[in-house]
Amino acid sequence: MSGASDLMPRARGFCAIGLVQPKTSHNVGSVLRAAYCFGAAFVAVSGHRYRTAATDTPKASLHRPLFHADDVLALCPHDCEPVAVDLVDGATSLNAFQHTPRTFYVFGPEDGTLGRAITDRCARKIVIPAHMCLNLAAAVNVVLYDRIAKQLAHQRRVGVAA
Repeated sequence: MSGASDLMPRARGFCAIGLVQPKTSHNVGSVLRAAYCFGAAFVAVSGHRYRTAATDTPKASLHRPLFHADDVLALCPHDCEPVAVDLVDGATSLNAFQHTPRTFYVFGPEDGTLGRAITDRCARKIVIPAHMCLNLAAAVNVVLYDRIAKQLAHQRRVGVAA
């Protein structure tokens, strides 16, 4: 019998999550859980508003590194594309976005945006098509799911066994 991990795509590369000044520990805990569930390599957090949260039920930080830095983009790995997820002019809709093999997705705080200091340093910008902005943890879940769904669809098209 196959398990849920058998449904994950077998793709080269990795992704990681950067959170700029997240407001609530509950959302960071839920982001850690999403990173673990969807196979993100690590989560990086800037700011000092985060503490351990009960929403990190699988204790994801024991399985995926959690880094802290004043500048979250300083933690973007070598040869990894930083992508801003924000409501900004010129952003590509997530449904049309092509994920790269090595991507560092950067999300802003629940009570603000990333700002140009971050978005100007990101190679591309994406926006999640919705009637209003999503909760931080929900946005991370949507982007990570979209990445996996598109990887699986590509593998089916080219005949790669999942």
